[in-house]
Amino acid sequence: MSTLLEGRAAELLAAPNFCVVATLRADGSIHTAPVWVDIEQGLPVLNTAEGRSWPRNLERDPRLTMTIQNMENPYEYVSIRGRVAQRTHEGADEHIDRMAMKYLGQERYPYRQEGEVRVIIRVSPEHVYHYGA
Repeated sequence: MSTLLEGRAAELLAAPNFCVVATLRADGSIHTAPVWVDIEQGLPVLNTAEGRSWPRNLERDPRLTMTIQNMENPYEYVSIRGRVAQRTHEGADEHIDRMAMKYLGQERYPYRQEGEVRVIIRVSPEHVYHYGA
């Protein structure tokens, strides 16, 4: 059952706070990666490039855990367990440019690689835990 993010949890995703995404490798071990995060209509949104480890892990097993820590108060965070709700290339280049503005203050994402294919991953939260205030 999906939970929409609201209140302080939503605020932490809307602010330029980093997200650590945890996925499961094929051997069952945990893989983590720090990423940028966004929120749209109460759901977490991630943007990455095809070929990276953590999105490949999600193709095999759609479960993930996200931890978003408040950059201004590291004792406050939100932890989200959920599943991939949607994976799309549509609008991914424009979305990463918006994320570059949010996190870097730049109009265009400056780290694009030749031939890179961006992908948006929308997450359906199943459990949300907020700590601190």
